[in-house]
Amino acid sequence: MTVQGWMLILVFVLILVALAKPVGLWLFAIYEGRRTPFHTVLGPVERGFYKLAGVDPNAEQGWRRYALHMLAFQLATLIFTYLVLRFQDVLPMNPRGLAGLTPDGAMNTAISFTTNTNWQWYSGEVALSNLSQMLGLTIHNFASAATGIAIAFALFRGFARKQAAGIGNFWADLTRVTLYVLLPLCIVYALYLIASGVPQTFTSLVDATTLEGAKQSIALGPVASQEAIKMLGTNGGGFFNANSAHPFENPSALTNFIQMLSIFVLGVGLTYTFGKAVGNTRQGWAILAAMLTLFLIGAGVTYWQEAAGNPVLHHLGLAGGNMEGKEVRFGIAASALFATVTTAASCGAVNAMHDSFTAIGGLVPLFNMQLGEVVVGGVGAGIYGFLLFAILAVFVAGLMVGRTPEYVGKKIEGREVKLAVLAIAVLPLMILGGTALASVLPAGLAGPLNKGPHGFSEILYAFTSAAANNGSAFAGITSGTPFYNGLLGVAMWVGRFFIIVPVLAIAGSLAAKKVHPESAGSFPTTGLLWIGLLVGIILILGGLTFLPSLALGPIADHLAMIHGQLF
Repeated sequence: MTVQGWMLILVFVLILVALAKPVGLWLFAIYEGRRTPFHTVLGPVERGFYKLAGVDPNAEQGWRRYALHMLAFQLATLIFTYLVLRFQDVLPMNPRGLAGLTPDGAMNTAISFTTNTNWQWYSGEVALSNLSQMLGLTIHNFASAATGIAIAFALFRGFARKQAAGIGNFWADLTRVTLYVLLPLCIVYALYLIASGVPQTFTSLVDATTLEGAKQSIALGPVASQEAIKMLGTNGGGFFNANSAHPFENPSALTNFIQMLSIFVLGVGLTYTFGKAVGNTRQGWAILAAMLTLFLIGAGVTYWQEAAGNPVLHHLGLAGGNMEGKEVRFGIAASALFATVTTAASCGAVNAMHDSFTAIGGLVPLFNMQLGEVVVGGVGAGIYGFLLFAILAVFVAGLMVGRTPEYVGKKIEGREVKLAVLAIAVLPLMILGGTALASVLPAGLAGPLNKGPHGFSEILYAFTSAAANNGSAFAGITSGTPFYNGLLGVAMWVGRFFIIVPVLAIAGSLAAKKVHPESAGSFPTTGLLWIGLLVGIILILGGLTFLPSLALGPIADHLAMIHGQLF
């Protein structure tokens, strides 16, 4: 470990904290439906969309109607993407004449991008045409990210409104987030990436001569535009198989730092937006403090383990940290930080191969996802997932002090607690159930490259990444089979929408309630005690649920490594 490495982590966190308020205020303006500077240009576009779709953006929707419209939109876009991928061989903008994907492969990919997972069992640069990349995938990068923020807005209204029947309008939330947040940011971001050397072209291949004199065909395409939204929208699916380890996606240490910031920036801003929505910004700062506490623990452990390296190599006289699977232009600290960021958010982008991390270094990204990716989390998904834990934490606090639990002025009763537990239980069911099946069935055991605990970790990581809608992978697993495409597709769909629907039900239940002013008997939800309780609830639930599986995988792998056995 070095001083420069720790300074990188510290500066990263300080910049995020500084961005929380301005980004949060911008998102709050969209949440309220207020006019922004972009309305001059994009306002007519927004109104045109509503007129074309026959939507009244001012019409309030109850939680059931909000959920129904959201699910209908997801299904429609999923089918559209499936058809694009299946028939890309007869569609335009396919200069290399690539064949369409298989039925199971196309369905897995369509589900993956619809759910903001962006799990890729294929190499994007050799399997997908330019049209499939842009029309089939990038459109979901915008839509799935906007959906996550829309759901967060709906839950914010549930906490903020008094005896209301509606929680907003899904179409208005989706359209405004896309037009006034994601699109302007991505235009600026893509131009920066192009200036930094990221390709943005319809050229398919370019031939080059290497230093050794060999001929090489290098894939190109509309990379910068997809790169921008995959980071800002915490999507993660790369144009290239190597993702952000590829120099055409992530050319330098500066672009690497900007990419990490862009993964977190909207999620961090939404914590301040929540505080503004409920009329107490200290609530938002408390949530952000709890998130960053968990994040710093994870980043510190990952950096420590990767800098320590492999003790087996030390015994052979080969000192130094673990550089296997990492880019020299980034090094250990930036790679460890990126791995923690991308798995703390629901972003599957990687700049190093997690499969090559040390056992404990790989455990942290795995555990980040198993916590529900609430350590900042995906855009929208992180904050509404975190608020589920806040509901449980305030319920536990109410039991301890013998009072009816309240959070930001709303009584938390049996319905909200049951729905929160139901939503939180989805991940263990999908992760542990899928891992159990894949660990005993021949089709599942054919997937991992390694044997022993590391091979088990590869399976566990795949189902964790799918159910948590992350999309990164322990690259050793071969998942492009009907078995994995089907089972991981189910995990992705359930892991996304079987959480969203209970969240919307909670929003509807809370919106209908009265607001109770804070009193002397209320449990404080802004101080250090509350932050500690939140962190404890999240760690205890994650630890109790997943510790046995982690003991069979990365923990056993670490103990074996200490004793000289590698897998």
